[in-house]
Amino acid sequence: MIVREELRIVTGNSNHSLAEKIAAFLGEKLTDCMVTRFSDGEVFVQINDNIRGADVFIIQPTYAPAENIMELLMLIDASRRASAMRITAVIPYYGYARQDRKDRPRVAITAKLVANLITTVGADRIITMDLHASQIQGFFDLPHDHLYSSPLFNAYFRNMNLENLCVVSPDVGSIKMARATANALDAELAIVDKRRPRANESEVMNLIGDVKGKNVLIRDDMVDTGGTLCSAAHFVKEQGALDIYAACTHGVLSGKAIEKIDQAPIKKMIFTDSIDPRRRNLPEKFNILSCSELFGEAIKRIFDEESVSSLFEDHPLVM
Repeated sequence: MIVREELRIVTGNSNHSLAEKIAAFLGEKLTDCMVTRFSDGEVFVQINDNIRGADVFIIQPTYAPAENIMELLMLIDASRRASAMRITAVIPYYGYARQDRKDRPRVAITAKLVANLITTVGADRIITMDLHASQIQGFFDLPHDHLYSSPLFNAYFRNMNLENLCVVSPDVGSIKMARATANALDAELAIVDKRRPRANESEVMNLIGDVKGKNVLIRDDMVDTGGTLCSAAHFVKEQGALDIYAACTHGVLSGKAIEKIDQAPIKKMIFTDSIDPRRRNLPEKFNILSCSELFGEAIKRIFDEESVSSLFEDHPLVM
């Protein structure tokens, strides 16, 4: 029997803060490595510590820019060439996940392309959280542990003791996540159905369920431009909702998303630190929940060859 003698945590520049928190949870130090740029922008990676025979976990979200994916691939390659025993790519936010199918002529299925790159470069295992589409797990021909952020959000809102709560899915794509949250919080469920009948005509919104006189929690896997989220918030407010809260796993927050959310009738906007929130000046209504302990516990269980799925036995999800 081969025994892995040490656990190593490696990270690039994508979310150094989260990697530090995960390492601290595990009682480990980050492996010394250098991830820099040449003057022409070319990425350079060097792992300074000896990782021969080690169980290496590389923590690197792959949100834009694309250099974050390049850093991940180069860190995997450097670890493989340094004779690491096992290499696990820990990707708290899996970028390009929305490009998971050919929904128009002559487009790339980039979610599959990124999976191929990670597999080909030499990763042995993948850890992700709240993929935009669960079927992306099938793009990898590797062991894949898919974590859920729901335990973090469910605990947060249980502690708030909100009365008369209704969980709202902002579109049909988030129904499963919203339903699971409603079940966990013993709340009602409503769905915003948004459609554009013809080109150049305004969107028509319908509500399946009742939010009048209720506190509302809008649940989604990510918030990017904030358009869908803010439209749903305004709509349920018009339908008689009381306080409106929003919980999204990944805070991409591109364009004018922060400004839109700050001006929307949302009392609190909660998301995780899967994407480093320190790069933005966030208003007071934005709250960050750290997913470091969730990833840290998953890493610990993988290192100890224990079950990862048992993390969610108390949090059944219909995903």
